[in-house]
Amino acid sequence: MIDAYEDPGAPDRRGGWAYLAWLVRCQPWRALAGAVLASVWMVLMAVTPYLLSKAVDDGLEPGDTAALAGWTAALFAVGAFNAWVSIMRHRTMTRVRMDAYLRTTKVVVGHTVRLGAALPRQVEASEVVTIGVSDVHTIAGALTVIGPGVGSVVVCVFVAGLLLSVSPLLAAIVLLGMPVVAVLVGPLMKRLQGTETEYRERQGVLTARIGDLAGGLRVLNGLGGKELFAASFDRDSQRLRAQGYRVGAVTSWMQALGVGLPTLFLAVVTWAAARLAAQGELTVGELVAVYGYVAVLIGPVAFLVEMGYQLSRGVVAARRVVRLLRLEPAPDAVPGTTGSDTGTAPDTGTGTDTDTGTGTGTGTGVADAPAEPSVLHDPVSGVRVAPGRLTALVGARHAEVTAVVDRLGRYGPSDATWGGVRLDAVPLDQVRERILVADHEADLFAGSLREVVGGRRTPSPADLGRAVRAAAADDIVRGLPKGLESPVTAQGRNLSGGQRQRVRLVRALLADPGVLLAVEPTSALDAHTEAVVARRLRAARTGRTTVVTTTSPLLLAQADTVHFLVDGKVAASGHHRDLLEREPGYRALVARDSDDSDPDPDDVAGAGAEEVAR
Repeated sequence: MIDAYEDPGAPDRRGGWAYLAWLVRCQPWRALAGAVLASVWMVLMAVTPYLLSKAVDDGLEPGDTAALAGWTAALFAVGAFNAWVSIMRHRTMTRVRMDAYLRTTKVVVGHTVRLGAALPRQVEASEVVTIGVSDVHTIAGALTVIGPGVGSVVVCVFVAGLLLSVSPLLAAIVLLGMPVVAVLVGPLMKRLQGTETEYRERQGVLTARIGDLAGGLRVLNGLGGKELFAASFDRDSQRLRAQGYRVGAVTSWMQALGVGLPTLFLAVVTWAAARLAAQGELTVGELVAVYGYVAVLIGPVAFLVEMGYQLSRGVVAARRVVRLLRLEPAPDAVPGTTGSDTGTAPDTGTGTDTDTGTGTGTGTGVADAPAEPSVLHDPVSGVRVAPGRLTALVGARHAEVTAVVDRLGRYGPSDATWGGVRLDAVPLDQVRERILVADHEADLFAGSLREVVGGRRTPSPADLGRAVRAAAADDIVRGLPKGLESPVTAQGRNLSGGQRQRVRLVRALLADPGVLLAVEPTSALDAHTEAVVARRLRAARTGRTTVVTTTSPLLLAQADTVHFLVDGKVAASGHHRDLLEREPGYRALVARDSDDSDPDPDDVAGAGAEEVAR
C-alpha cells in the first residue's frame, strides 16, 4: 500500500475509465493476487457441492462408511482452506481499495497545492471538498471489479464446465445467463452514469451555495437578501432531491436485479435438473450437486450486478477527479513557492500564506524590475497606475476588476508593463518582493495574532502599532483576552468577518510592499470603521503605490485617481467627485444615497457604455 510520503505517480487524465485503469496498474501484483484469491475462493465454494455429491453417491447411497468418511474429510479440508483463502482475499482487496483511496487523495491534494492561487479562480472550494469526502471513496469501491468481479466470471465458467459433464442443457443455461446479465444491467449502467453525473453537478452547486450562505449570512441579513437567497436555495434543494430520486430509481432496479437474477437462475436450473432426475438421467448425488452449483452462483451473479453498479458510480467520480487534474496553474507556476506576504502556523508546522493564496514560481526573467517607483500599465483594460499615488478601480462586475489586479500582480497571463518593461519579463521573485496582491478572502493560519499578521517576519513594536492603527484594528487587540498574544484559529474563525478583513489588512501593511494591490479591503466593514480605515490607509501609504478595488464612496473619496471600468475596460478616469457629476453609470454604482442603491450590473455597464459611445 502506498506510503504517506511516497510519490503517487502521474495519473492518467484521459478519462474516468483510464484513471481507474491507472489505479490498477499502480499495484499490479496486489491486483493480480486479489483476482487470483477471489477466483480460488469462489471456485472452492463450487467444489463443495461436487464433493457433497460424491459423498452421497459413493458413500451414503451404497452404505460405504469408509468412502463417506473420506469425502467428509475432504469437505472439511476444503472448507477450512477456503476460509483461510477468504481471509486473505478480504485483506488483499482492502489493501487494493485503500491504496486507490490514498493515492487519489495524494494526487488531488498535490495538484491543488500546485495550482496555488489559480485554484479558487478555476474551481469552487465545494467541488474540492466533495471530491475529498465522497468521490475518493466511490473510486476505491469501484475496484471491487478486481476481486469479486474477476472471480465471478471465473466461477461461472468453472461451474458451466462441471455441469457439462452432468448435462449439456444445464451448462448452456448457466453460460447463457452471463449475456442475459449484461443485456439487463448494461443499459442501467449507462443510465446510472447519466443520472449520477447530473446529481453530482447539482450537489456541487448546492454545496457551494451552503458555503456562500455560511460565509455571508450577516451580509445577506443586513442587505435584506436572506429571504431571496433562501428561496433560491430551496429551489435548488428540490431539484437535487428530484435528481436523487431518479438516481435511486435506477439504483433500486440494479439492486433488485442483484437479488432477482440469482433467484431466477436457481429456479430455472433446479427445475431443469429435477426434470432430468425424474427421467432418470441424473443421480440423486448429481441433483444435489446441481442445486449446490446454482446456489453457489447466487453470490457471483449478485457480485456481477454490484460490480456494474460500483463501476458506474466510480467512473462518474473518476471523471470529476480527472476534470480537476486537467486544470493548470499560471504558465510560470512552480510548486513550493509563495508570494511576499507569508505566515507561519506554529501549531501545524510551517506553512505559507500569501494574501492571494499560494503564489507562483520563481520565474526566469530577462529584465530587472525598475529601480525606482514606476508606472504599472495594463493594456488590456487601459488601467494606468501612477507611482506613489492611491488609485481605485471601480466596476459593476467583480470578476472584471479582479482580472485587472491579477494581471498587474502577475497571477496569470499578463501583457502588463512596469516602467515600460513587460511584467512577465521580470524575474518572478522580484515581482513578488515588490508587488503584493492583498485579497479580502486570503487564508489565515492558526497562531497568535502577532504571528498571524507578522508571518515569517518579526515586526518591531512600532511598525506593528502603526499597521494596527492604520487598519483600525486597535479594538480587535484590546478586545482579545491576551491582546496580540491571543490565539487566532485557522481562517480566523474566532473573529468576525470585519475583524478578519482588518487583520488581513494589517498583515499587508506590515509587508510594506512598493506596490500594494488591495482587493475590496473594506467590503465587510461598517460605514464608521470604513471611513476610519480609508483615511488611515491613505496616510499610511503616502508616497507608496497603492491600488484598491472598491465601490465604497468613503474609500473612493480618498483616491487620487479612480478608473471606472465597463466590460473590463476603462470607460472614464478622474477624481471621485468629478466622475459622480459626469458619469451616470458610475453614479448609479457608487452613490449610496440614491433611490436605486443596488443597481443591476448590466444596467450600470450599459449606462457606462452609453457614456463611452457619447
